[in-house]
Amino acid sequence: MTSSPAEDPSTADSSAPGPRLAAAAALALPPPHRAGTPAFRRASGALFAAGLGTFMTLYCVQALLPSLAHDLDLSPAGASLSVSVATLAMAIGVIPLTALSDAWNRTTMMSLALGAAAVFGIASAFAPNFPALLVLRLLQGLALAGLQATAMSYLSEEVHPGSLGGAMGLYVAGNGIGGMLGRLAADGVLQLTHSWRWSIGAVGVIAAVCALVFRLTIPPSVRFVPKGAAPRALARGVVRALPDSGLLRLYLIGFVAMAAFVTVYNYLGFRLIAPPFSLSEGTAGLLFITYVSGSFSSALAGRLVDRLSRRLVLVPALLVTLGGLALMLIPSLGGVIPGLVVFTMGFFAAHAVASGWVGARSKVIGVQGAAVYLFFYYVGSALGGSAGGTVYGHGHWSALTLYTGVLVLVGLLSALSLGRLRNPGGGTGAAASGGKRPATTVEVPPAAGEGPVVAGEAPAATPRTP
Repeated sequence: MTSSPAEDPSTADSSAPGPRLAAAAALALPPPHRAGTPAFRRASGALFAAGLGTFMTLYCVQALLPSLAHDLDLSPAGASLSVSVATLAMAIGVIPLTALSDAWNRTTMMSLALGAAAVFGIASAFAPNFPALLVLRLLQGLALAGLQATAMSYLSEEVHPGSLGGAMGLYVAGNGIGGMLGRLAADGVLQLTHSWRWSIGAVGVIAAVCALVFRLTIPPSVRFVPKGAAPRALARGVVRALPDSGLLRLYLIGFVAMAAFVTVYNYLGFRLIAPPFSLSEGTAGLLFITYVSGSFSSALAGRLVDRLSRRLVLVPALLVTLGGLALMLIPSLGGVIPGLVVFTMGFFAAHAVASGWVGARSKVIGVQGAAVYLFFYYVGSALGGSAGGTVYGHGHWSALTLYTGVLVLVGLLSALSLGRLRNPGGGTGAAASGGKRPATTVEVPPAAGEGPVVAGEAPAATPRTP
C-alpha cells in the first residue's frame, strides 16, 4: 500500500519548526532524578516535609478534643467537628483540585497549599469562638487538598521510574509520621501551657517551617506541561469509576474502616480521662504512640500480598481490627493498650490492601478510582467520626464498640464478597481481581491518605516508615 504524501515521512517538511523545537526542548531537559543523586534527595526530602506538615495540621486537634469540649462547653460529638470539617473539606476538594493541578505549576500549587494551611493553622489559635475555628479548619482542609491532588503527579513526572517507589515511600512515610507527631506535639504543648490555643498555634508554626523547607528544597517542575484544567474529562473518569461493583465494594471498605478508626482515636481520650482510668490528658495523649504500629503492619501486608493475594490479606486484616476492638472493652490499661495496637495494625493493613487494589483495578478499567477512593475515605472520617461522638455520648464505650464493630463487620462482609470478583471484561488478571500480584508489576500508589506505605504499590526497595 502506497503512503500518501502527508503520511510519508520522506515527504515531510523537515524544516518545520514544531518537531525541531520539541526535540530541542527534550534534549535540554535534565535527566529524571535517580536515587542517590542530590536532586532526588531534595525532591524526596521536600515531599517528606510536605507530608509531615500536611497531616500534623490535619489531625493535631484529635489530641485536643477533651480540652476543646471542656473549655468551649461542647459535647464529644460537637468537639469532633473540628476534625470532621477539615477531612470533609479535603474529601470535597481533592477531586476538582486534581483537574486544576494539570493547569498550574506543580511546585507553585504545592507551596501555596502548604503555606495557606500553615497560616490557617496559626490563625485557628486566635479563633474567637468555635464556629470561627470550624471555618478556619474547613479552609485548612481545602488547602491541604491541593497538595494531595498534586504531590504524586509531581513525583511521577520528575523522578526516574526506577527510583519512583523510594520517593513515593518517603512521601507517604511523612504522611504517617506527621499524623502521629501532630497529635503528640499538640498534646505536649497542651501539658505545658494548659491551652489548646497554644497547641494549635505551635503545630501551625511547625507546619510553616515544613512549608518553608519544602519551598527552599523542592527541585523545579521541569517536565510539567500545562494542559489546561479538564474538569469534564476528570468527571467522566470519576463517573466511570462508580458503576464497577468491585470498586464500589472497595470504596465501602475504605469508608467504614476509616470511620471506625477515626471514631476510636477521637473518643478514646474521653474514656481514659474518666473513671476507672482517670488519666491526665497528657498521659492519655501518649497512647497516640501506638499509631506507629500501623507502619509495621502495612509493610507486612505488602509482603504478604506479594506472596499470597489481596483477598487472603484483606479479610484477616479486618478480623484483626475486630479483635482489637474486643480487647479494648477490657476496663484496664492491660487490655486497652494492646487492643489499640492490634486495632491500629489491622486498620492500616486493611487500608493498605484496599487502596492498592483500587489502584490496580482502576488501571485496568482506565478510571479515576484512586481519587474516588480518597473521597469516600475522607468522608468516612468526617461523617463516621462525628456520628461516633453521638453514639459515645449516649452509650459510652460499649455502645461505641458496637458501632465501630458493625462498621468493620460491613467492611469484612464486603471483603468476603470480593472472593468472587473477576477482571473487567471477564478476565481473571491478578491485579484487578485480587489474586497474587505478579513480581514484575510496579504500581504507582494513589495520592495517599494518612498512613504508611501502601501495600503492593511500590517496588521492594521502597523505604518503610520506622
